[in-house]
Amino acid sequence: MRMVDIIVKKRDGKILTKEEISFFVKGYVNGSIPDYQVSALAMAILFRGMTKEEITVLTDLMMHSGDIIDLSSIKGVKADKHSTGGVGDKTSLVLGPMVAACGVKVAKMSGRGLGHTGGTLDKMEAIPGMKIAIPEEQFMRQVNEVGLAIVGQTGHLVPADKKLYSLRDVTGTVESIPLIASSVMSKKLASGSDTILLDVKFGSGAFMKDLQSARELARTMVDIGDGLNRDTRAILTDMEQPLGLAVGNALEVKEAIATLHGKGPHDLVELCLEAGAIMLEQAKVVKDLKMGRQMLEKAIADGSAFNKLKEMVRAQGGDVSFIENPEKFPLARHIVEIRAEEEGYVRRIEALEIGESAMRLGAGRETYDDVIDMSSGIVLSKKVGDFVKSGDVLCVVHTNKNDFSAILEDIRQAFKLSKEKLAPLPIVHDYIR
Repeated sequence: MRMVDIIVKKRDGKILTKEEISFFVKGYVNGSIPDYQVSALAMAILFRGMTKEEITVLTDLMMHSGDIIDLSSIKGVKADKHSTGGVGDKTSLVLGPMVAACGVKVAKMSGRGLGHTGGTLDKMEAIPGMKIAIPEEQFMRQVNEVGLAIVGQTGHLVPADKKLYSLRDVTGTVESIPLIASSVMSKKLASGSDTILLDVKFGSGAFMKDLQSARELARTMVDIGDGLNRDTRAILTDMEQPLGLAVGNALEVKEAIATLHGKGPHDLVELCLEAGAIMLEQAKVVKDLKMGRQMLEKAIADGSAFNKLKEMVRAQGGDVSFIENPEKFPLARHIVEIRAEEEGYVRRIEALEIGESAMRLGAGRETYDDVIDMSSGIVLSKKVGDFVKSGDVLCVVHTNKNDFSAILEDIRQAFKLSKEKLAPLPIVHDYIR
């Protein structure tokens, strides 16, 4: 078998066999197939696509290219949730404790942020002492005892995806839905959870820019999970504007804490209730989504969800006093209000611009080597649909940089006003199962 023949076959729009896909995956991982040939195949897949069966085979082979985490020592149903990335997405820090407080084990492996998208691990490291790399034995014990752990991916998980992902990033093939779906699902399936909920975001601040492409990606990933006997579901959620109000690591942790105290922004609360209810239904803790929402609301009202966050932070070495007293998080040296120059209704808040501006303020990284300033970011004062008078505060900027005047103007331009009143955007647009 030759790699060039596999490339030509896919270039011509033909279906690859399991043996051909296996030859490519194994050869790429062991180094016998060079980057330039895999780049050519990735481009052929981008243009020609793959069938449901091809994508499932590719995912399965990628999943088995490294370690498979065995969570069988953890009692009960193990649930996982994955977001495709966005701006202000602190959902895991709220949703994980809520679901765990309802008796479902949440064993989650998360990632770091890059570019305009934030990473859960970075937010967690805004908490002093918090460890996101813990031994597997401790991870298992923590999920058994606390019901919740959020950690970084191990170095031996899905090596095929690590190599292919970095190659796609520099060869213009990131947008291929078969390659996105197999990348996400190979990692999730190798992580060992019994159920997977996918939060597929679309809009200016998301990777998928429109609802149709997000739906296609979600359907593809759900089909992969089903094909590999894992209860997989997806929700399609809005990222035309940032999620919640806070964008930036310590700022988002503080918003997550407020949300667990019942004082969160409406869109974040609604997303966590909807996603959490689905996770509880997947775990067969509740019979329907209405019962799930009621259980989650009770977990916030009685403080048990907030206590789960504290338990997780304590178990992973974090300073719980910062969770109990969020005012302890250090503030940036410069805190500047951006005010409206006219009146009207907020028609749009460009999530991509807000995310990129937060990154330039110090809250994110352009490369994996960049060091994040945990105190920097942006806190919105208005959301889509809100009325704004001239002089009203649109948002508050936090930064330790000295030269940021150009960034302030870019942030101001991210707010688009209209004379007509607009209905607020729904956060969840569809549920795929």
